[in-house]
Amino acid sequence: MSTGLIIGIIILLLIIVVVAAFVMMYNNLVKARNFVENAWAQIDVQLKRRSDLIPNLVETVKGYAGHEKQLLENVTAARSAVMKATTPHEKAEASNMLSSTLKSLFAVAENYPQLKANENFRDLQNQLTETENKIAYTRQFYNDTVTKYNNTIQTIPTNIVAKLGGFTKKELFEAAEEEKVVPKVSFS
Repeated sequence: MSTGLIIGIIILLLIIVVVAAFVMMYNNLVKARNFVENAWAQIDVQLKRRSDLIPNLVETVKGYAGHEKQLLENVTAARSAVMKATTPHEKAEASNMLSSTLKSLFAVAENYPQLKANENFRDLQNQLTETENKIAYTRQFYNDTVTKYNNTIQTIPTNIVAKLGGFTKKELFEAAEEEKVVPKVSFS
């Protein structure tokens, strides 16, 4: 074999290796992006479930605490904001606002022993608690998936492929500022 042929084969093999590496990195980035989208969809499913439970909860509370009209309107408005939000950031803010109003609703329910004893209310409260736990888990899973994705698109050599492929950094799901405040506990 001539030296030119050997050099040509080596160059061809290098091109094949580089193209194969590029294709593998690109495919891994697509998979990572799809995992992020799936993780967000799981949050969305739980937010939808919570939103579906809220009208029943509000109607149950209305029967016992009808004069708490402003609170019930706030819960309904917060639910509507979650339903209208489109981006992860908007949904996160609206979801945090809804969580806050639900806490207020359950605090008010403490003042109504008949409401607390109502089987429908207890069932709805349990379902919402379970859903809140699922939302917390799916938020954590989403953030883990986004962190892995962001790390992948920002590290060498995948960052080159990510830039060429138009892959961009994703936002983490963050808690609202009021949820970050440590509650004050006092036994006096």
